[in-house]
Amino acid sequence: MVPIEPTNILLVEDDPLDVELIILALESYNFVNHIDVVDDGEKALHYLIGRKEQPPTNPLPKLVLLDLKLPKISGFKVLEAIRAHPRTQNLVVVVMTSSQEDKDLKSCYKLGVNSYIVKPLDFTEFTEVARQMGFYWMMLNKPPLQN
Repeated sequence: MVPIEPTNILLVEDDPLDVELIILALESYNFVNHIDVVDDGEKALHYLIGRKEQPPTNPLPKLVLLDLKLPKISGFKVLEAIRAHPRTQNLVVVVMTSSQEDKDLKSCYKLGVNSYIVKPLDFTEFTEVARQMGFYWMMLNKPPLQN
């Protein structure tokens, strides 16, 4: 029997407007069953990796959309922890950020991000970028199966 691939996304974003736009863009397609949202890096790590005495209770998503500038634990640290943990090391992580800084881009790729997208300021462009990104990573990309 072929395992069923998850079709859920974890969105790690602290800006409610960006959360709303991304959800609107992704829900216009039928390739996502569920979008979980957490608004800081600590919650993201609890969701994906668990806590010291408590293993994670959520199944791994197919895709993590990660902002860099987050409360409590930065997106850089979240990405670093994801790549360092056996459960999440192969998880697809796409950074969606407002940062156009070359040092941020280089740091993310050095930490193993799958893709780095600068959030457009224009509403229509933002939703189109979110749709295209979601379609590629959810429908076309074939990641390795998670353990």
